[in-house]
Amino acid sequence: MEASEFKRLFLPCSNKMYLVAWRLTHNRQEAEDLVQETMLKLWTQRDKLNELKNSEAFSVRTLHNIFIDQHRKKHLAETDSPPEEMSLKATECDAAEMMQHKETGILVTKLIAKLPKQQRDIITLKDIDDFSYEEIAQQTGLSMINIRVHLSRARKQIRLWIR
Repeated sequence: MEASEFKRLFLPCSNKMYLVAWRLTHNRQEAEDLVQETMLKLWTQRDKLNELKNSEAFSVRTLHNIFIDQHRKKHLAETDSPPEEMSLKATECDAAEMMQHKETGILVTKLIAKLPKQQRDIITLKDIDDFSYEEIAQQTGLSMINIRVHLSRARKQIRLWIR
């Protein structure tokens, strides 16, 4: 297809394409960009478009497909971040919750510091450092039953202080 034939077929469609693009984007600049991208795509495929029956319908459908592709890519780019990054996208409610959790953590840390040494060491190893009972037994020299008793008493005392 020659340039003159392309202009004759597709330039009259540009007004209709702009209206459709504006309805899809609700933004003048994005609509103009979408029409321009559609025209570029039609131009690069002009050799395949010789036997078109309705150039207006084809150009509008092409514009619509380009819009859908862009929208999908944008959506995928937004949701393609790793879960760690997604959790960092905090809203105001999340920020308030994070602040409350931080304050609670500070309070619990202060309360743990008030516990007797053995209870403090055991609750720190178990709940903060995430050691198993066997590892705590090796480090403290206490039996597993004693560790569980100390841990239970420490947790109970912290719950009492929080209330």
